[in-house]
Amino acid sequence: MTIAENPRPKTPADLPAAEPTATRPADEWWRSAVIYQIYPRSFADGNGDGMGDMSGITERLDALAELGVDAVWLSPFYRSPQRDGGYDVADYCDVDPIFGTLGDFDRMRERAHGFGLKVIVDLVPNHTSSEHEWFQQALASPEGSPERARYIFRDGKGKNGDVPPNNWESVFGGAAWTRTVNADGTPGQWYLHLFDSSQPDLDWNNPEVHAEFVRILRFWLDRGVDGFRVDVAHGLVKADGLPDFEKPLTGGSMGGAGVPLTPEIEGAAEPELPSTPYWAQEGVHEIYREWRRVLDEYEGDRILVAEAWVDPLTKLADWVRPDEMHQAFNFVYLETPWEGPALRRVIRDSLDAFGGVGAPSTWVLSNHDVVRHASRLALTAENPQGAGIGPNSEGKPIPEVGIRRARAASLLMLALPGSAYVYQGEDLGLPEVIDLPDEARQDPTWYRTGGERYGRDGCRVPIPWEAAAPAYGFSHTGESWLPQPEEWAELARDVQTGTPGSTLELYRAALRLRREHGLGIGRLEELDGYPDDVVAVRIGDVTVIANTGETPIELPAGELLLSSEPVGEAALAPDTTIWLRLQD
Repeated sequence: MTIAENPRPKTPADLPAAEPTATRPADEWWRSAVIYQIYPRSFADGNGDGMGDMSGITERLDALAELGVDAVWLSPFYRSPQRDGGYDVADYCDVDPIFGTLGDFDRMRERAHGFGLKVIVDLVPNHTSSEHEWFQQALASPEGSPERARYIFRDGKGKNGDVPPNNWESVFGGAAWTRTVNADGTPGQWYLHLFDSSQPDLDWNNPEVHAEFVRILRFWLDRGVDGFRVDVAHGLVKADGLPDFEKPLTGGSMGGAGVPLTPEIEGAAEPELPSTPYWAQEGVHEIYREWRRVLDEYEGDRILVAEAWVDPLTKLADWVRPDEMHQAFNFVYLETPWEGPALRRVIRDSLDAFGGVGAPSTWVLSNHDVVRHASRLALTAENPQGAGIGPNSEGKPIPEVGIRRARAASLLMLALPGSAYVYQGEDLGLPEVIDLPDEARQDPTWYRTGGERYGRDGCRVPIPWEAAAPAYGFSHTGESWLPQPEEWAELARDVQTGTPGSTLELYRAALRLRREHGLGIGRLEELDGYPDDVVAVRIGDVTVIANTGETPIELPAGELLLSSEPVGEAALAPDTTIWLRLQD
């Protein structure tokens, strides 16, 4: 068996110019979209203060249009004290001054739409900031007041109420309850915060909370946004009575920002385990039905995307039934190891589960809450989600293995039918930044665990644009809210642009070919006759083969479209993915 001529990966120089995103059909664009996540603090700094902002995003949108993505998703940019990177929202209908103004947002959205890019914004409905007007009113109001009823206040246990209402733990470490102090200085009630103490949970049994978020949805829909990524979409509703919860002693996985996955993941071999009383309660679905009705009033396929760390996939599919959300992040896929049998199983299960409710599957490898996959896929010891990697971590990644596997995994992901998410910088092959100084770290996980867990700062370091520029082009002054490593120079976008074999050019070529061959809307067929550690599928006229094993494999005859590594001698090397058009 031999491979046809063209024994190197194609680059944009080999391909016709990419079709402008704006010329694609608008109907249900989200079913096959490639959506690029922008973490505003770390994308581009327009005013030189070391913090990314709206003007910086606006100036750099041309690079994303050239890359060939369909939409951008912005992590929170609302008014916030920034104790958790903006996920502690003080005002949902304004832009924090560190990012600019509402006018700056409007200009960004207008330019994005001019490039044909949809704009998705983050929505944080599980909790507010402790500086939100509502919570300040609650603290100033008596027990049992309407102001307190917007949040989850409870009396403590014990003789003097000095024991928290239950044993729930914060995702960021420590208790999930903080006690208030009354105006006269005496201890008061406790309030629930599944995350940091500066992020009090809202009570979604309260109709006023429902009405407020409908207002917020309309505010941004009226400003022209194309959808919402919903933070902690599985956490809004808590079990009646707020019962204690004994977590299974399985180690297990953790969800985004260290969110524990439901027991179906943590204790997959123990189905008798009780469900977590603060995740994936049935009541969340009526909330999203209410929101879906609001979005359906607007023109242009506005969408809802769930950040829901739920397993099994058949249960996650409940979030994307026809009258609820449009997409849900496929974190089961993200956490799947680089192993052929596991990948084949999760791809099959994902397409079956989401397809069973008429929704597209989504595919994701990195985001602002997880170790970048250019490092994660090469870890040599267990690394629970949310722990992060730091100077004293065990099992640090092997860099050359990490980038090779990352490129192969990305090429496999971008071929799959459905919608794919790309996190800023993964198109440059950025690894996790491990050697951040302790004093630079800002993730609340680091502080709430006393440095036991490094948290997520390592995947949030500002990205490099120009190798020779101050802060590698992130900021014209050289300021950067997190320090950038020296290696960023060789990974900068200008260095990789037009360079055959670079990770950036691999992504550009993959996105061009994905559109040209209709892979996002194609039908996947598994191919037999390959070793167990090989994933081989056909989507339309493209055959995709990923070798996760340690032994080269023989390739069928065909035209080479794209490869994550150079291909020679008609063999596919380990940790390599290839796209082929087979000979008839």
